[in-house]
Amino acid sequence: MTLFKGFLIAYIVLTTVSFLAYIPRLIGFFYAFKKPRYTRAETKRRIGVIIPARNESKVIGDLFASIARQDYDRACFDVNVIVKDADDPTVAMAEAMGARVVTVPDQCCKGDALDGFFRALSKEEMAGYDAFVIVDADGVLSPNYLTELNNALENDYDIFLTRKYMKNCLGDRSKRTVFSNNSALTWAMLDDLGNRYRMEKDIPLTMCGQGMMVRRSVIETLGGWPYRTLTEDYELRLDGVLKGFRSMYWPYAVLYTEEALSHRDNYNRRLRWLTGYQQCDEKYKKQIKAQAKARGRMTRAERDCLYGLYPLAFYAAASIFTIAAGCVLAILYALGGEGALMMSSILYLIVVPFSTMYVLLFIYSMLAMIASREAFVILSFGEKFATLLIAPFYILEYIPIYIDGHIRLRKKARLEWGESKRENYKDPADDPPGA
Repeated sequence: MTLFKGFLIAYIVLTTVSFLAYIPRLIGFFYAFKKPRYTRAETKRRIGVIIPARNESKVIGDLFASIARQDYDRACFDVNVIVKDADDPTVAMAEAMGARVVTVPDQCCKGDALDGFFRALSKEEMAGYDAFVIVDADGVLSPNYLTELNNALENDYDIFLTRKYMKNCLGDRSKRTVFSNNSALTWAMLDDLGNRYRMEKDIPLTMCGQGMMVRRSVIETLGGWPYRTLTEDYELRLDGVLKGFRSMYWPYAVLYTEEALSHRDNYNRRLRWLTGYQQCDEKYKKQIKAQAKARGRMTRAERDCLYGLYPLAFYAAASIFTIAAGCVLAILYALGGEGALMMSSILYLIVVPFSTMYVLLFIYSMLAMIASREAFVILSFGEKFATLLIAPFYILEYIPIYIDGHIRLRKKARLEWGESKRENYKDPADDPPGA
């Protein structure tokens, strides 16, 4: 058997094993087209809107304007803005719209800001809330956002995620690029192609701190907000597996998030995410395994958190290794004058694995766009097509980003809660698309 045939057989076997292991999740994609049963609340609960807003005065006005347009009873929600410095211009803006301002001077991450806020509440103030929703300063709320959060609270869950559309669609064409569009497509992948399935199977959702609502009981159980990694939302997910928190995706509440325009900003944002994920994995996964071992069996939730990505990682590794082997063999066969084997190595060990990955990721991205089509309704056909063409490369870039984050962690490089570049929007969310 030639080396070419050996590598080709290995690729086929490894790809088949990965596919078979991933079948349950492939079936789970069908849940993307099944919305949760809609519930309408008879009682109006009191909700605290929490906005971490360190140096966000240039962009937070869009969020304040959308809060002023809420159709939920103003007596049933409070707006709480967290700043780092008392002289932050955001303070005057927040006070002008009747928000409470909490200064947390020693905050180094979003978790510090949130914990500082919760610790600033007295027991009486805490008891006055039914739930809290965390909204980033660059967000914009649909007019019925808080009304839908109140409807969501009719369901017996501890944590709720809301739907995310692209705020860039509220501005002109210059506010969008293929990178911002692919960043927005990520939310459809996580929520519509992922979290709808997890909710049906009672598996903790993949969390996003933007637009996440938690019941007061969760904060009381945690004694504040104890999470300090770069991805405090993912940390909550893993800790939720240990503590038994149940989470729900409520797509009827829509929040608009700003997506970075440039490739560099997108790369840095994802680097922060994946570095934070690895921080959390190191901190919690051993505890989850120990919990399962003590019980004598592993739950579906634990298995999803620990091994859910393994089939994809296995397939990606097999494909990349095969492509690398194909490059080496093609060179060796060319030098040895074996033209037929050289061409076979190029075709079957390089072109086929790469093309297969590209086509599968293209289809996956297209499914996500269809499942969340309301979020992309304003995009032209050309924008949608360009976004889907770039999407496979955007997804594959997570591999070097993950490696970059791993190296930074091993080198104990300084990890910071960075500030992102912001855009300004005129008259946002008056009649947002898809609302």
